[in-house]
Parts: sequence; C-alpha cells; structure tokens
Amino acid sequence: MSKPLSFYRSYFLSKTMSFLRRKNGTDSSKTRVADPNIKKGGADDDDKKKDQYKIPQRRNYGSKKWSCWDNCCWFIGFICSIWWFCLFLYNTMPDSIPQFVTMAITGPLPDPPGVKLRKEGLTANHPVVLVPGVVTGGLELWEGRHCAEGLLGKRLWGGSFGEFYKRPLCWLEHISLDNDTGFDPPGIRVRPVTGLVAADYFATGYFVWAVVIANLAHIGYEEKSLYMAAYDWRLSFQNTEIRDQSLTRIKSNIELLVATHGGKKVVVLPHSMGVQYFLHFMKWVETPAPRGGGGGPDWCAKHIKAIMNIGAPFLGSPKSIALHFSIEVRDIAALRAQAPGLLDKDVLGLQTFKHLMRMFRTWDATFSMIPKGGETIWGGLDWSPETETVNNSAKKGTDNSTRNTGGNGNICNTKGVNYGRLISFSKDWAETHSSKIERVDFKHVAKGDKLTNSSNCDIWLEYHEMGNRAIKAVADHKVYTAGSILDLLHYVAPKLMARGASHFSYGIADDLDDPKYDQYKYWSNPLETKLPNAPDMEIYSLYGVGLPTERGYIYKVAPPSDCSIPFQIDTSVDGDSEDSCLKGGVFSGDGDETVPIISAGFMCAKGWRGKTRFNPSGIRTYNREYKHAPPANLLEGRGTQSGSHVDLLGNFALIEDVLRVAAGATGEDIGGDRVYSDIFKWSERINIKL
Repeated sequence: MSKPLSFYRSYFLSKTMSFLRRKNGTDSSKTRVADPNIKKGGADDDDKKKDQYKIPQRRNYGSKKWSCWDNCCWFIGFICSIWWFCLFLYNTMPDSIPQFVTMAITGPLPDPPGVKLRKEGLTANHPVVLVPGVVTGGLELWEGRHCAEGLLGKRLWGGSFGEFYKRPLCWLEHISLDNDTGFDPPGIRVRPVTGLVAADYFATGYFVWAVVIANLAHIGYEEKSLYMAAYDWRLSFQNTEIRDQSLTRIKSNIELLVATHGGKKVVVLPHSMGVQYFLHFMKWVETPAPRGGGGGPDWCAKHIKAIMNIGAPFLGSPKSIALHFSIEVRDIAALRAQAPGLLDKDVLGLQTFKHLMRMFRTWDATFSMIPKGGETIWGGLDWSPETETVNNSAKKGTDNSTRNTGGNGNICNTKGVNYGRLISFSKDWAETHSSKIERVDFKHVAKGDKLTNSSNCDIWLEYHEMGNRAIKAVADHKVYTAGSILDLLHYVAPKLMARGASHFSYGIADDLDDPKYDQYKYWSNPLETKLPNAPDMEIYSLYGVGLPTERGYIYKVAPPSDCSIPFQIDTSVDGDSEDSCLKGGVFSGDGDETVPIISAGFMCAKGWRGKTRFNPSGIRTYNREYKHAPPANLLEGRGTQSGSHVDLLGNFALIEDVLRVAAGATGEDIGGDRVYSDIFKWSERINIKL
C-alpha cells in the first residue's frame, strides 16, 4: 500500500534539517574546540591558538590566469568571429553602401574607361585576343597519382590554391614537369583552363584580365568577340603545340573571329611572357607545315590590326637569372633574411627552397625570360645604357615623339652604379674598375669532389654534383655580365641549360637571312628574327615606369651544407646613402618592378623603329609609358594609376588606350609616343646593326 505524500514531505524535511545541524555543529567545533595539548599563557600561545582556530580560505577560481594555449585559442576564435561577421555584412548589405562609404571618404569615383568612352560614343569594333603571361593562367588536373584523389577537373594552379596547403608534396609533384622530356611526368596530365576564366583572376580577389574584360564589355564586347589564348605557360613555346596544339588553336580562333566580324582584323593584347609567346606564334604561323602553321607570309597582314604588348620583356629580365641561379628575387631574399633558416631547413617536412628550385627548373618556358642581346644590350663590366641617368620618369613626360631627356626625381642615385654587372660576389667587386679585377676562369675547373653526403639529399639538384672547388671557382670569377651569365648557368646546371638551349636563343643575329634562323628556337628572340611583312599593322609597347626594378645582384657563398643551394643574395649589403640604388643586395633601376625599361622599350624605340633589318616592312611602333602612382587610399585597392607589372592591367590610362585602338583608332589618333623615361637616349647608346 502506497504511503501518503505528506509522509515523504516530512521525511525529506527531517533529513535536511539533520544534515544542516550536523554541518553547523562541525563548523562551530572548528572555532570552539581547542586543542587539549595547548597550554594557556603567553602571547606566543595566543598566536598559536589563533593559527589553530583560523578558518581555511576558499580558493578564488575566478582569477585563474590564462595559459598561452588559452590566449591562442581565444585569438583564433576572435579572428574567425570577426571574419564571419564581416562576411555576413558583405553578403547582406546593399551594394550601394560600400560605394557610399568610399564616396564619402574620397569623393565621387571616376567613371571606368569603358563607361567614359561609351558616353563618347565608342563601340566594339575589332575583335580582341588576350594572351596571358607566365603563372597567371589557370591549370587543372585531368589525370594524377593516388595522392591526388578527388581532384579530377579541379584547378591545381590559380583559384584558392587549397590543394597546395592540404597536400604540398603531392601538389609539387603534379605541377612539376619531367626533367628529361619537358612534358608531364608519366601518369600525370595537367592542362590549361580554357575560356575567359582562364586568366581573369589569378587567385580569389587578385585580378589579372578581369578589369580589362569588364571595360571591354562596357563598350559592347562579349565572349564571341573576345578570345583568351590560354596555353600551358610551363611548357616551352613549341611544346605547347606538340602536346596541346595551342598555336593551331590560336590560329583557328583568330581566323574565326575575323570571319565572323566581317573581315575586321583582331587587336592582340599579350602580357608579360605572352609577348614572347606571340612573337613565336607570328613566325610559326607563317612557316610552312609541318614545322609551322602554313599560313603563308601574308597571314599576319590579313588578320592582325595591332599588337598592344603590355609589360613586355622583349629582351628578358634579370629576375630570371636570380630565379634560375638561387630561386631568389628581392622579396624572397628579404624574407630569408628576416627568418634565417626557415625556408632552408626541413620545416614541417618541407625543404622549401630546394623544392621550389626543382619545380621551377622543370618549367622550360622560364628560359625565355633570360636576358637577350648580351653586353650589347645590357652593358659590360664598365658601362651600361642607363649609367648616366637611370630614371627621370617621376617628373617628366613627352608626347608625340618628343625626346626630352631632362627632368628630376630619379628612382635612386646612380652614382658609381654599373648595371652591366648582373651578378657580383661582393659590393667591392661591383664597384671596382674591371682593370683591377683578377678573375678565375671557372669553366675549366673540374667538378670532381661532390658535396659530402649529397647522395643522401631528399631533393636532388645539379648543385650537388659541383663540389666545393667548383663553388669556390664560381665565386672567384667575381663579376658576371649578360655575356658571361649563360656560361655560368651552363656550368652550374648543364642538363637544365642543355634542355633550354634546344628551345631558346639569346644572341643577336648577324645575318637574318641565314637558314639557321628558320629554327623555332630563335622565333621568340626579337634580335634573331624578322617581324612579318605587314606594313599596315601597328606594334605598341605599353609598360609601367617609376618603380624600383631589379637590375643586378650581390651574391655570397652560402654556409656549407650537404643539401643546400650554395649561393644566396647577400641581403646585408646596402649602398652608402639613403637614396642608393643598392638595397638588400639588389641593384634597382627604373621599370615596372619586374621588367626594366631597357627590355620593355628598346625594340619599339629603336630596334623596330622605321624600316630596319628586324622590321623590313616598316611596321609602325609606339612606346606608351604609364607613370606609377600609388593608390590614394586603401579603398582604391591596387590603384587605377599603377605602373606595376600585373597591376598595370587595371591602369585606367592603359585601358583607355586599348579600348580606343580596339574601337578603330590608330597610334597617331591616341597621341603617338608617350614617354617619361630616357628610353630613347638609352637606346641611342646601344650600338647595334640595324
């Protein structure tokens, strides 16, 4: 029989009161019951009694100090919360709010060039072909190793680069080419992304061609009047045709554009290495099949209105030397100096520099960027074209072919600078007159003594076969010019350069009618080939000025190590003054941060100007320079007046020139030459047979 509810209530209350009485009794005993062993009397006894009767204090858990791990977790959580909050605001607020904030800070925004010219009545006219440069085109996977499971059809290069962070060694294996063949390794197929999305953005938020495409759309262009000539920028130019038929596709698409636009010729916009790729294409398309495209000697005249070369490394770039020699440029060398050993040692299982060098040296197309023309173009031991005034572009400008060489505002103080010495093994050797330099002929030094234990290196490089005696001989040569730099690269990487020499050449032709120049290895060198017979065609060189651009390097021998790269840029070396051209082991000249003016501007300023042996039909050429101006504020992004190598594709003045020519204007209609530098003066100092 169940008991009534009142019984349970009474039982619970009695138990509770009993517990409280016991607790109170225990607490009171702590204060009332004295230790019987304690005797009365004396102050000391009283103190002891107090200690005996003292109530223990409770711990204050609320004031516990945070550990480093707690702070780290809190910081990560805080950053993630802020990120998600900003992302939420970005996706929920109207588009007009950021624009309103920007206008409140900077004033009314200028119309983009496309909007401005549309108001003037300009409309789409000639179809446009875009030719991306090195590294800016996307690459996707079509066959891979087991470690690349789930990546079929996804981008390995471009986009978010997520796979690089998730599985870096697997990514490196797939993005590298075979050292012997110059193609994909067996079992791997990586191919270029096609369409306008191939190079509109390099990574999320980092535009390449997107701004140009958007402005072309403003005046009426669409996908059927635009063509992105995507190709695998890792392969040598001729190998893009052998593997992917990329040159044939460009030819077919240009012919289709001309046919579907009433016979209107195309305007071609190559950027960076795409400039050299299109030079190669123009010779290929005229060459009879099967060695070429079989278009005949008048193909370019029938299909191309103008070629507007952007950031053109016609004659190469010193950056390429540093990358092939030590996989460094100014920024990487500075990072290496700030965190010594971080990129050299085995960090998280990655020997970063060695992996990067192994990968970079498999990309045959990068050989096209090695300086061309030797000492004739780049200078010798005691002279260079820019020696007197490296840059006056900051405060002067000339239009309509006016060749003003005055002005102020140099990039740096060129006193004592000799840009002809591309590599020097100390600041002293960079400045000493050549008559006082005794150099070792490294080419005859044997490489017998291999580096100790180099056979145990995880990453094999040709440096591991050199030996200490050979490394010392390279350094004892002291200085290298554009005439000896090829000998240096052939010595330190003979297999690499043998492969490159079969695809590219770097000299100046004595006789362009010599049949040997019909070989494809010469087609991308403007000093060893002729422009097509197209007198009505126009060629522009559009490039940025006013930015420090790498022109030479101070090197040192790296600390001995079995598996390291033996040479490094000596970042501890600076010039003697604040405005010196030498900072962090790098000599700077004027240019767009990547391509010096002499490389971007010489061919259109002199080599092709008028009828020359390089331009027998007298194609009109124009130099258009864009003076760099940094963004006015953070909200302007990468700027609308930038002269930087890639950011130039967002320069409003350049885009306006492109749109006007695409709409039908000629070079004279847009003002002819516009120069801020001394390119015409420097070109006159270059003694070359025209």
